[in-house]
Amino acid sequence: MSRLYDTIEPNVIDEAMLQSAVEEQGPKKEAGRIAKQDGIDFKDVVQLRLDFRNILRIDNLWSFSSLTKLQLDNNIIEKIEGLDSLKNLIWLDLSFNNIEVIEGLDALVNLEDLSLYNNRISHIENMDKLGKLQVLSMGNNNLETLEEIVYLRRFKNLRTLNLNGNPIAEEELYKMFVAAHLPNLVYLDFRLVDENMREAANQKYQYAIEELNHNESVAQKKFEEEQLRQQELDLHKAAYIEYLNGPFLYDSMFAEDAEAAKLAYLPGVPELLEQYNNKFVGVCQQIFDYGLKQHERREAEVATFFECLQEAINENQEMGTNKIKEFEKKKVELLQALQQISDPDISEEKIIQFSDEIALLRDCLMTLEIQLVDQLEEIIKDFERNISEMVSVFIENVQGLISQCRDLENIHHEKILELSIGTLEKMAKNEFNEEIPDDLRMLFVDKDTIVNAVSASHDMHLLKIDNREDDIITRVNNWTTALLQKVHSQELQRNRKRVSEINNYIDNLEDELDNLDLHETA
Repeated sequence: MSRLYDTIEPNVIDEAMLQSAVEEQGPKKEAGRIAKQDGIDFKDVVQLRLDFRNILRIDNLWSFSSLTKLQLDNNIIEKIEGLDSLKNLIWLDLSFNNIEVIEGLDALVNLEDLSLYNNRISHIENMDKLGKLQVLSMGNNNLETLEEIVYLRRFKNLRTLNLNGNPIAEEELYKMFVAAHLPNLVYLDFRLVDENMREAANQKYQYAIEELNHNESVAQKKFEEEQLRQQELDLHKAAYIEYLNGPFLYDSMFAEDAEAAKLAYLPGVPELLEQYNNKFVGVCQQIFDYGLKQHERREAEVATFFECLQEAINENQEMGTNKIKEFEKKKVELLQALQQISDPDISEEKIIQFSDEIALLRDCLMTLEIQLVDQLEEIIKDFERNISEMVSVFIENVQGLISQCRDLENIHHEKILELSIGTLEKMAKNEFNEEIPDDLRMLFVDKDTIVNAVSASHDMHLLKIDNREDDIITRVNNWTTALLQKVHSQELQRNRKRVSEINNYIDNLEDELDNLDLHETA
């Protein structure tokens, strides 16, 4: 079935092979010569043929980020790999190779046409991310059971399927099974799916399909619920208050606290814990609600800022465009006038006048850019001041709420310590008759032991609270720093690009003028 190793040495995709392939498939004649001389950037290549090259391993394709079509057929490839950077790939041919396992396709989310024809594949698997798949060719492989086809039900856009040449294609019920389980399929093994046969197949497999539909519906609902939960979690993380809308922080304080677990068996402690839990979780909910509102405010501020920024840029660009249009109109008038003038001196005077117009245009465009830079600088300063103030207020209020959590912990600690000392005194007087675990009783050998145990529990709780406070403050400050750095960097890049555009435009005008001057002199 698949290609065998022959006397030719197996190849790995390297720079020389890629360069040769790109040049072979690039423009021809003079255009090809120029392209070869200037060099072709791999990231601009959209189609690439690497067939019949005895390739053993897929590698070094990371530069082809714009590739939409890739042919790797008729090689000796054993493993699908090295395709992670090809996110724009639509068409992939891996037929006539030695592939045994479908893998390495997760990044190809835009893939529509996939050929794995004539390989050594035994299972249809690991293709979950190919949601846009329309054409799948897997003929001449080793698929043995009809149940392999059930996996393909997830591809709602699949219209063309080729499984001819596999053991399953020899099964008596093969076509009916496929027609029943893939209701959207149009072509099977290069033939149109017969509607009469599909109707008969639906009747034959009615109960199996109903069960599949039910299971898939349940699975889809779970998937959508999980997606919704993940979206909510992402929002909460962006607001730095994830898991604060519940007992997570409280539970984390006690999760590794062995001493607190022992002390929980003391009479009166369960009631104290319940009161502590309710109040602590209530404060956490306040932090959560406040954090969400502040996140919305920050997002709105950022959106408004970028709108104002873009509005100022668009207005400035419009003024620059109008200046250029006015100039281009004068340029056309000059060229028309020069055609009518026979006196060289007058022509020279007109050209000098036009040179002055170019210099004036440069000054005008540069002045507009300087004005825009000043305007954007003010907008950015206002935004920087606003966002910094918002973050500062957010941190201050979160710290205030977290201080309430510390206060609750301190109060709880004092109550536990008071209860523990009282229990110790009762034990010393033989007045404590409650049944408690032996490991808890061991804490009451003396005052230092029980005080140290209660204090260790208290310190662990405070550490958890402090860590969460530090986490919130660090992340919101990092976000602010990164955002402002991005704003300044983007403005610097915009300014450099605009100045370069102006200079290039003026240089082209001056070149045109020089050529015109030379022509007139000649």
